[in-house]
Amino acid sequence: MINRFILLSILVLLPCSLPLQAQDHDIEISGLVIDRTLTRFGKDFNFYYASYWRDLPFTQGFNVTLIEQVFPQAGTSLTLLINDIQIYKTYFGRRASPIKERAEQAILLTIDHIANTRANALMGELADVNNGF
Repeated sequence: MINRFILLSILVLLPCSLPLQAQDHDIEISGLVIDRTLTRFGKDFNFYYASYWRDLPFTQGFNVTLIEQVFPQAGTSLTLLINDIQIYKTYFGRRASPIKERAEQAILLTIDHIANTRANALMGELADVNNGF
């Protein structure tokens, strides 16, 4: 199911493949997954999420940061940021959790966020062109 959704997202994002504009003198490194996890749960989540992220096209201009905060005797919270915007947060208890399913849920939200961001950028460019005439 996740592969079908990724294929669908490729077809949707293909027309929106215009890269986000950067200044000519800026050096931009993007498409990264930055791992700031601490526990086995966080590392496993990063493993699954990063494997899905590698399959996504058009990730230039987006950096993902996974931040995990440990709460002693309660578990951990994991926050996913895309370009410093929080799009997903989950909690892991002290016992086994369905980590792969949570990573799949997070990647679906990521695809939605990237599509919305690209669509808004494209609509903004079209509005600028229309205002010029």
